[in-house]
Amino acid sequence: MFTTVRYFIKTSVIFLIVGILTGLYMSFSKYLLNIGYSQELISAHTHLILVGSVMMMIMGVALWFFPRADKEDKRYNPDLILISYWLMTIGTSLRFIFQVSANFVISEILKTLIALSSILQVVAMIFFFYSMWGRIRPVGSQYREAKGEKF
Repeated sequence: MFTTVRYFIKTSVIFLIVGILTGLYMSFSKYLLNIGYSQELISAHTHLILVGSVMMMIMGVALWFFPRADKEDKRYNPDLILISYWLMTIGTSLRFIFQVSANFVISEILKTLIALSSILQVVAMIFFFYSMWGRIRPVGSQYREAKGEKF
């Protein structure tokens, strides 16, 4: 497993742990302290787990398992993959921080920052899958399928 894959997978696990702890806080806040929480905290919790943890795990595993890029593949670029990692990590982290802050403070600036951090997440996914597109191809299975084998 090479370095960039480890970055994606380990960061995914960190986001999952922080997301689970956020859910624990939400549970205590609502059921034990009776103070509740806002929609912003629900969104922060959801995005951290679904985008930060699940999506980054998918990206890391795809990078690890998909067939190596063809020599003619002009889109695959390990530097672009690393850029997408940093954009996703920074975008997800900032979105989480801004949305948790918005749970406690009403601010128009925070709303703008949440939207901008969301853009980083979207750009990261576009960069990643643009670069990975050529690696989504058959490697041997097309021959077995042609012989009638079912998967």
